Amino acid sequence: MVGHVYHVLMLIVRGAEELWTGSRRLGGVSLVCAGSRVHEVDSAPALPLNRADAEILDASGCVVVPGLVNAHHHLLQTAFRTLPGTRHLSMGDWLAAMAGYYRRAAVDPRLAEAAAAVGVAEGLLAGVTTVADHHFTWPEGVAPMELVEATVATARRLGARLVFGYGSAGDDPEALASGLESVMGRYPALGADGMLQMACGPAGVHSDGPETFAVFSEAARKWGLRRRTQANEAIDVARAAVRYGCRPLALLEEWGWLSPDVTLAHLCGITASERDRLRATGVTATHAPGFDVPMGLGICEVGALIDAGITVGLGTSGGGYNDAGNLLSDARLALQVGGLTERPPTALELMAAATAGSAQGLGRPELGHLEPGAAADLCCYDITGPEDAGVGDPLEGLLWANPGRRPRHVVVAGKVVVRDGELQTADARALSARLRRMMAARLS
Repeated sequence: MVGHVYHVLMLIVRGAEELWTGSRRLGGVSLVCAGSRVHEVDSAPALPLNRADAEILDASGCVVVPGLVNAHHHLLQTAFRTLPGTRHLSMGDWLAAMAGYYRRAAVDPRLAEAAAAVGVAEGLLAGVTTVADHHFTWPEGVAPMELVEATVATARRLGARLVFGYGSAGDDPEALASGLESVMGRYPALGADGMLQMACGPAGVHSDGPETFAVFSEAARKWGLRRRTQANEAIDVARAAVRYGCRPLALLEEWGWLSPDVTLAHLCGITASERDRLRATGVTATHAPGFDVPMGLGICEVGALIDAGITVGLGTSGGGYNDAGNLLSDARLALQVGGLTERPPTALELMAAATAGSAQGLGRPELGHLEPGAAADLCCYDITGPEDAGVGDPLEGLLWANPGRRPRHVVVAGKVVVRDGELQTADARALSARLRRMMAARLS
């Protein structure tokens, strides 16, 4: 093993105040990445640190943590933030307002690419090394493959890991099956380099019926995909009661969607018995406070889920109501609103949710930690500024202090994609200016 890594590029992260591997808190260590993997974490690494093919990343004054994993996003919504008539509505009215904007903007591959570029860049600059995009919008006359390719190519160009969730929000089941067939004929469930993963699932029981859920179940079985959907948002609960006379989780169980390969986003207001059922079935959860709280949907009882033995990840959800893709900021929000719950989650539990918890929900054991053999995805957060002065615990302070903080450096698969706060793989300002111009023209 050691003989082999001498032939691949090394990245050495050293000088950090503290390094959190996801399970250990270490000081005075160097982290050695060989190629796209973590090779060792040690105060005296076995490999010489003065090799010609080694790049040194200065992490002095920083806390180093695993790269953040955004387990639930809607990248297209990055183009539709804070638009008139989309605030303080019921969720049903908000969905209708957003659909109207999608029609006005004429969603096509150019817009999908521009929105994804800004969303992915925003995430990388905020420490998100993996983003799970749940895509629901399939305009008539636009081939699904074109929209998928636009998003996939963008994430790869910018250097982020992408989980593309092929979704539905009331689409025809036969059209979905056809679109999935064409897309999965090109992409494997998980690419060999781990940079692209495919997943599938509908928006929820509020938008899609058993036939659509069955299409996605068959696709997951055929191609080995993870399944994902949303549950227990207010509209989900109301429509399930009217249409089926029961609660969303009962429907998901009846339709075969409570199992270990399924991740459920939101999960506001579930009962103790529903929580027990989730634990028994092995479902993983994704908390999205940046959407649920301002929308007024309630608060997911994260602490109770953790105590029940349910794996909890963290996601931002889409820009159509969160208006941001900063996962660490949402982890801080989860920590703060968690004080209104019976069992508040701790800062360390929410850091784990934003890393390993999200990764487990994606079926990706190599992500979300920095032990040897893990993917070399990491963030270096500077803690030397006035916002962090007086903080007793620098790791917990990443959430409690300095809201909206950004990392100094971000590494994905052993490559530095953000250095000294600047995106290295694209001109972030140019990406932003392009999307602004495009949306101004399309919505004028």
